[in-house]
Amino acid sequence: MKHTIIAAVAACFALSSIPAAEAGGCLKGAVVGGVAGHYMHHHAILGAVAGCAIGHHMAVKKEQEERARHDQWQRDHQQQNSHHAI
Repeated sequence: MKHTIIAAVAACFALSSIPAAEAGGCLKGAVVGGVAGHYMHHHAILGAVAGCAIGHHMAVKKEQEERARHDQWQRDHQQQNSHHAI
């Protein structure tokens, strides 16, 4: 448990200099990965690093999906408005 806490604190300090937009999902992933790594042969730091990478990847993917959904909504809304103008 001690290693997990140390890994989480180290990750927080390391990520404190990264802007929030770039660190999306990393902190949550690092904590989950650190805990999982601790219970899997005491590799809390490796788990935190892997969790950070996976969490960031998933956050970027989610943001892209939301942006695509928003863009599609805008296109649909513009088409509806152009039909009403005719």
